[in-house]
Amino acid sequence: MSRATREAYRDCLLPLLNGHPDLICLDTDTGLFNAEYAVAAGEQYLNLGIAEHNLMGIAAGMAACGRVPFVNTMAAFATSRALEAVKIDIAYNRLPVRIMATHGGLAAGHLGPTHQALEDLAVFRVLPGMTVVVPADAAATEAFVEQSLDVPGPLYVRLGRKPSPPLPASPPPVIGKAQTLRQGGDVVLACCGPYPVLACLTAADVLAVHGIEATVLNLHTLRPFDAEALVAAARPATLVVTVEEHWCNGGLGGAVAEAVAEAAPTRVLRLGVPDRFVDVVGSQEHLVAHYELTAERVVRTVRTALDTAARSGTTDRKDTT
Repeated sequence: MSRATREAYRDCLLPLLNGHPDLICLDTDTGLFNAEYAVAAGEQYLNLGIAEHNLMGIAAGMAACGRVPFVNTMAAFATSRALEAVKIDIAYNRLPVRIMATHGGLAAGHLGPTHQALEDLAVFRVLPGMTVVVPADAAATEAFVEQSLDVPGPLYVRLGRKPSPPLPASPPPVIGKAQTLRQGGDVVLACCGPYPVLACLTAADVLAVHGIEATVLNLHTLRPFDAEALVAAARPATLVVTVEEHWCNGGLGGAVAEAVAEAAPTRVLRLGVPDRFVDVVGSQEHLVAHYELTAERVVRTVRTALDTAARSGTTDRKDTT
């Protein structure tokens, strides 16, 4: 059943608050936490209003005093409006603040570019000591929230807004470890987030019909990045294609290209939102289709690249000995 990752986070957090008195939930009037939740959480829930920069400073102060704050805001505001406090107050001091950022990527497509977060992964993954995670469905969100209790230092979790489909049944993902959803030796489809992961799984099925076997890697953790798993998959492959709900620069595509360039000289093609501000208004599903973050585009990209390589005589699988 489809379920919103932000709701999965909310529903998972309350039992954790009840069992861990050091945890505290700091909100910015997001509307995700209703009065009933606030009553159940008691003194472990505090709504600070629409004041994201203050939110990060208060969270840092509480973390410095031994608390573990889960802070709730929209990804666009965490990335820009509150970034100075995140960088100086939280990351610099390596404090255990959990930044739970909703409306990631194109999830706020109906509100226009001011509320969309297409740069957040690039921004947060360069901050020293910051763990950066992108759950692909509600079950993964729950797993990451529970695992976050053991994550040292700050954590950024990108969440969606509306329900998104669950992934096929698989073992729970682990922060810092790539999740192999399908194994194949010809190409690697590297992805993160609900719509890109589902697109890559569908694309892998279509490619198999054409005799092209794809490994699908859910690279849900951009920092610490599982370069070892990526490189192991990329070395024998002809091509790596990255798919993300993010501008092509600096996010997952950047992380993959950096790792592959250093250790496995395989061609990398990056699929994401074009290098411009979103020029249409619509639902997340509409914008994902509009910018072709789809299985059809993945299939087309792979087949075109392999056909071009075949004409130039460079499609042989690489010798890894």
